Amino acid sequence: MGIYVNQVGYLPNAEKVAVSTFPCNFQLICADTQHSVFDGTTSPAKEDACAGENVYSIDFSCIHTPGRYYILAGNGEKSHTFQIDDHVYDELKKNLMKAFYYQRCGCSLKSEHAGIYTHDACHTAPSIFLEDYISKAPNPERFDMTGGWHDAGDFGRYTSPGAVALGHLLYAYELFPKSLQMNLNIPESGSAMPDFLSECLYELKWMLKMQAPSGGCYHKLTSFNHIDFIMPEEDHAQFMIYPVSSMATADFAAVMALASRIYKDWLPDFAADALAAARRAWNWLETNPYVGFYNPEGSNTGEYDDECDLDERLWASAELLRTDKENAPDYYKRLKEYSAMSLGKTDFGWTDVSGFATLTVLIDPSHSAKDLEEEYRKILFQEADRLCQLQKNSGYHLAMAPEDFVWGSNMVVCNRSMLLILAGLLSEKEESEKYRTAALNQLHYLLGCNALDISYVTGFGENAFKNPHNRVTFADGIDLPMPGWVSGGPFKTPCDPAAEAAIAPGTAPMKCYVDDVGSYSTNEITIYWNSPAVFMTAFFSSQKETS
Repeated sequence: MGIYVNQVGYLPNAEKVAVSTFPCNFQLICADTQHSVFDGTTSPAKEDACAGENVYSIDFSCIHTPGRYYILAGNGEKSHTFQIDDHVYDELKKNLMKAFYYQRCGCSLKSEHAGIYTHDACHTAPSIFLEDYISKAPNPERFDMTGGWHDAGDFGRYTSPGAVALGHLLYAYELFPKSLQMNLNIPESGSAMPDFLSECLYELKWMLKMQAPSGGCYHKLTSFNHIDFIMPEEDHAQFMIYPVSSMATADFAAVMALASRIYKDWLPDFAADALAAARRAWNWLETNPYVGFYNPEGSNTGEYDDECDLDERLWASAELLRTDKENAPDYYKRLKEYSAMSLGKTDFGWTDVSGFATLTVLIDPSHSAKDLEEEYRKILFQEADRLCQLQKNSGYHLAMAPEDFVWGSNMVVCNRSMLLILAGLLSEKEESEKYRTAALNQLHYLLGCNALDISYVTGFGENAFKNPHNRVTFADGIDLPMPGWVSGGPFKTPCDPAAEAAIAPGTAPMKCYVDDVGSYSTNEITIYWNSPAVFMTAFFSSQKETS
């Protein structure tokens, strides 16, 4: 039996619902005074297909007073302690973003910025082309490819995942800039430019190095195989520049166009360089069909293969149309062409970036694609309403079906919150509240209102996960990981030895998770699982006045 809450907490004027696995009368207890502030009864049972059990809702939305609370059932069961406060997600938002600093490659992390999580500079040796490595060329050309963020629990850096993470982050800044004016305590802190943009710039500058002279973009920069669980500065394997792919090139074009718009008032020279790079990438796309990517035999670093690049081209055309007015007719022609294709247009993940096209078309103040807006609005709200219906059918108020618990299911949770937030931003007040509540329910799940009673963000919640599949947090000898990392989360078909040993066959999808460093299929961290969580918390922090 259990009572499951958002272990971080709730906004004062938002809907506040917990979940129990048993029917009961309950009290909401003020943790500081130990007095009851509300008595209630659970809702009727609802079967949750994702969790494989009947559950009951505990609604205490009528309580608005800031404070620390827990829920006490009549049988003595109680929940974790949580807060109700306007600023309840501020520290979470800050740490979700600070996590990117801990992934910096090519520089040392010093104690004044990293606290106890220090390490020396890593991966500073020159890189060579993959083909020279395979052919054992005697004097291969060498390149400075330092910088950027380690992608995940490994030390590789990948163009498309980096672009997707930056997409989440830079659109968040464009929409909620006041919410992201925070001191991250990074080396660039104290400059005129916000720390948030300085951290993103660290990845953007590296990404510019990934553009080939042709304009195409290299797919990834990794060693030939994953290295053992060691500290990054101990990894001396040869890093290689893998070949150009059209997927990486289109993602690069889109995010560089976006960056040129975001940074033009802060760093005009960089903004001009970013736009020029986006144009070169676009020109490459216009003269090259699909160019896929697969690891060569024997290589096992992240493949990030994609058999279709049309969603990436869609995003690139939409973003360049909005940003590069000089060549607008060319981009508009392609946007119309790609828009007519059977693409989903609602996803924000690395395999399908079509939702970014929808976002940029619908928030563009200049209405560059005005005649397409109604079509995109219809697609957006159809999906938002589908997600709201999923929540109505869910005992945990989650917009997920059993089949949605894929590898990195928490990315799906966060990305769906993003879509619901966008729907709310584009709605009238009454409808906006519906979508906003649905988006917030996704965050509640992430932070503990789930069938495993676990917060999937390190350092946040009384039962936060502690053992991410991440080389640094395993090798640094420190008991607790850096705060602010989002776990990949439950995977309906776990496929690593740690998860297979811990999770019985037939386990319900929401429960297919193990907090084990060895579980790469359920417990890895990545930059593009953190980035949509930053978007979520930036939005909800910006809503304090109306929460």
